[in-house]
Amino acid sequence: MKKETQKILIVDDSEMNRSILADMLEEYEILEAENGLEAVGILQRQEHEISLVLLDIVMPEMDGFAVLETMNKHRWIEDIPVIMISAENAASAVERAYGLGVTDFISRPFDDLVVQRRVLNTIMLYAKQKKLIGMVADQIYEKEQNSQLMVTILSHIVEFRNGESGMHVVHIRTITELLLHQLAQMTDQYDLSASEIALISTASALHDIGKISIPAEILNKPGRLTNEEFAIMKTHSEIGSSMLEELPVHQNEPLVQVAYKICRWHHERYDGRGYPDGLRGEEIPIAAQVVALADVYDALTSQRVYKKAFDHETAIQMILNGECGAFSPLMMECLEQISSTLKEELENSSQAHSTQKEMRNIAMEMLKHEDLGASERTLRLLEHERIKYQFFASMSQEIQFEYTVDPPMITISSWGASKLGLKELIMDPLHDDQVLAIFGEEGLRGFAHALQGTSPDHPVVQYDCKINLNGESRWYRVISHATWLNTDPPEYQGAIGKAFDINDEQNRMLALERMASHDALTGHLNHASAKKLIQARIIDHPDRHYALFILDLDHFKSANDQYGHMFGDQVLQHLAQKLRQSVRNDDIAARIGGDEFLIFMEYKAGLDTVAERVFESLCGEFQGFRISVSMGIARCEESDDYDTLFHNADQALYAAKRGGRGRFCFYDASMGDMFADGSERPPVPRGSNDEH
Repeated sequence: MKKETQKILIVDDSEMNRSILADMLEEYEILEAENGLEAVGILQRQEHEISLVLLDIVMPEMDGFAVLETMNKHRWIEDIPVIMISAENAASAVERAYGLGVTDFISRPFDDLVVQRRVLNTIMLYAKQKKLIGMVADQIYEKEQNSQLMVTILSHIVEFRNGESGMHVVHIRTITELLLHQLAQMTDQYDLSASEIALISTASALHDIGKISIPAEILNKPGRLTNEEFAIMKTHSEIGSSMLEELPVHQNEPLVQVAYKICRWHHERYDGRGYPDGLRGEEIPIAAQVVALADVYDALTSQRVYKKAFDHETAIQMILNGECGAFSPLMMECLEQISSTLKEELENSSQAHSTQKEMRNIAMEMLKHEDLGASERTLRLLEHERIKYQFFASMSQEIQFEYTVDPPMITISSWGASKLGLKELIMDPLHDDQVLAIFGEEGLRGFAHALQGTSPDHPVVQYDCKINLNGESRWYRVISHATWLNTDPPEYQGAIGKAFDINDEQNRMLALERMASHDALTGHLNHASAKKLIQARIIDHPDRHYALFILDLDHFKSANDQYGHMFGDQVLQHLAQKLRQSVRNDDIAARIGGDEFLIFMEYKAGLDTVAERVFESLCGEFQGFRISVSMGIARCEESDDYDTLFHNADQALYAAKRGGRGRFCFYDASMGDMFADGSERPPVPRGSNDEH
């Protein structure tokens, strides 16, 4: 009988190897993937069910190292052990594999006993770790949920009497947490561990419990308070701290002690002009300092019976100008640092504050202390949170999605997938038949190009396209926020977004214009559009150094002849994607026609190095078909227009191909006479797939 809780994923492009390993491990439930891309899709869907991955290194689509990098990026490697299986046993490969988190390394040919023993040992080790983490996280999660529930109920009673929004407590907690994380990054003065930050954030919900004793007519007075009324209002900080101090039990609990400091001193100010004790500077506990700043910001940006809400920017400026009392320079700097993300974080904040990541981190810290009772409730509780998110997404009546470039996959909200008649998770959506039938090839390529045109400073893109639903074509508007890796230079990572139905003539025209300027197969600019952009750039900036690259695929005709034109199109799409990854945001890349492409870029120095990098990045392999390119490069001289520049690069390309293909050449004046012997270049029309 197969062990249902012990699934092993075997990832190898050789069916024979997969079959041999499956026979050796017949007591386990076996999943198979023939390449890394397929493996990532299985991991995405069954992350919590897989006990072990047996991973080959050399594979098409995505190799083993890329799978490991993806597992690290999504933190799957923390819960799923990986044993590398490969004939590649070079020290550098083994070292790289261990560096990416593999647990063990098995070389081919396989030894039955070695494979079984190492697999069993690895699964037992990780199963024990998962069990301990699950047990600890269960108890922590339940305890945290109960504690937060009671704190939230009590704080909402106060808000109800005060006529405030029920989100005030959530906002205070969110702002407090953001400020504390920023403070921990900037200084180690306060020893703010993850658990300390969580404790202060939870205790922040109790900051105003003393208001429960303030008369309602003062709490909810729409006008300015009199001196006598304000004096009564100020007593809430002392009353709240007294309530905690006089608890018959639990006075020594860290939560109660932190809450006491927050209740009593969250109205103190750094210059000593606060209340109730007139503390100044670092006499004020850091928990109270942070909550005080959070409270002021939320009070400014929220509507009250006595005031309207200020916008985010105005509130930040009022605090920085000292209009709301004095705060420490360090706290002001923290506020400035989180200002750009604060508004979005508050909009996304919710009652369900504890995340799987937080629970796992706390559990990992506690594992060294003791073994607690077993349970599987944690995953059920987290699944409940996921269902709640899906419910709210469906209520918006929008198709919400997340798209990642590496590996190429799209995750669609349940409502959106149902609306489109698609699966919630689709691997390689740009080549999925169902996706193509709904969005069309041109629509997908146009959207991909629009995303590639974003930058970290301008990540939001709007794109209009036709969607075919139930035999009817309707215009939809897609709004996406591109995500970028924090690398130098930043690397495009993917996008999150939504699509909703539109039906107006203006957007139809915009969509038609986009279709006219881009190549349908590759998503790159077409030659005519690229020529206009390049010519304009040459004219507008004659003092800059530009270069034009023209390249084509070597022996592309054989791809069509041997494998068919559909495979040839896939090769062109693969090269187009490689080209897209090889250029910068300001460079111009276009498909000239057939298997020819161009790149136009500005350079300052070292064009040889740039050309070498681009050339090497484009060569490689696609599904067993060897890809090499020939490339001609021309520098733009002062008097050159586009036609001259293109002619020179074209001459250099022909010189490269005449020299044996698979190389690149820079144009020089001698190439103008290279056909003087009468061996003129055969006339091949642009857009042809014929060899030159």
